[in-house]
Amino acid sequence: METNILENNSLVLVGKITDEKKFSHEIYGEKFYSFNLSVPRLSGNADIIPITISERLFKEDELVVDKKVRVRGQFRSYNSYEKEKNRLILTVFAKDVEFLENQEEEVTASKDFLSNEVVLVGYICKAPIYRQTPFGREIADILLAVNRAYNKSDYIPCIAWGRNARFCSKMDVGTEVRLIGRVQSRNYEKKHEDGTIEPRVAYEVSIASLELVNQDDDDNKEDSQEQQEA
Repeated sequence: METNILENNSLVLVGKITDEKKFSHEIYGEKFYSFNLSVPRLSGNADIIPITISERLFKEDELVVDKKVRVRGQFRSYNSYEKEKNRLILTVFAKDVEFLENQEEEVTASKDFLSNEVVLVGYICKAPIYRQTPFGREIADILLAVNRAYNKSDYIPCIAWGRNARFCSKMDVGTEVRLIGRVQSRNYEKKHEDGTIEPRVAYEVSIASLELVNQDDDDNKEDSQEQQEA
């Protein structure tokens, strides 16, 4: 099955802008800006997701702190070279932004209200890493290569839980999968060789369901709805 480039990476996020927009870069005279979006979880916590947006999608006074917006776009990656080391940077590339009514109301997550969903179709490009927590919770980390136009690819870190984790642990490099999940942020500390510690934020897709592409056997399909809200 040939994958439609426009359909193999799509997402929708609803949240509130947390900071002032900043200039990101310019391509062929078109300026792009970045800002962070606070997207609520069912648990009451929130993910802080970076957004990259073209100047053509908003007016000067629209992207302000606490504005409630719906962003549709793609979860993308690019390489950043820092101190001769390669670092994978992830961001949501906005293709459309909608400024919502009832700006004074809080944005809350609900099973009946879509506030964070991403759909990806791509290929396993590194052997999945399966592990268990000290409490016996099963986790699998996978890196998904998602094709983009002009022979480019986005490399998206994903995390699976429970039986989804066991399912992923058996996948070979090159396996094509379709998954549905949510974009999440995770704080961690990076320890450098000189002993200093740098706080960082990782971004990944928490998998709710996935299936193999071009597989008719129902045994190859998982739909465990194990999206985590920790």
